[in-house]
Amino acid sequence: MERHALVVNVVPAKREDYLRLHAAVWPQVEQTLRECNVTNYSIFLLDDTLFAYYEYVGTDHDADMARIASDPVTQEWWTHTDPCQVPFGNDPAATGWRDAREVWHLSP
Repeated sequence: MERHALVVNVVPAKREDYLRLHAAVWPQVEQTLRECNVTNYSIFLLDDTLFAYYEYVGTDHDADMARIASDPVTQEWWTHTDPCQVPFGNDPAATGWRDAREVWHLSP
């Protein structure tokens, strides 16, 4: 199992839109995530920053992420959620969610 964390900022004027969308995520979007080996997915909000965490239980993360990105329903979902987001931090090349590097994990 792999742990993944991502960050992005929410556009303040679109914050309520983003929250409304995520109060009822489309079932097909959730199903595609499950079919692509994504589990335990959560998104947290702190001020204007969104923090996402998920666990990946497959064997080819890049291929599964490509499958998610090619799903037409997920692509439609993103046409609603992407305008609510702006890159986090100072990286001028950033275009959306940015991977956060794990620096510590409490083992069982």
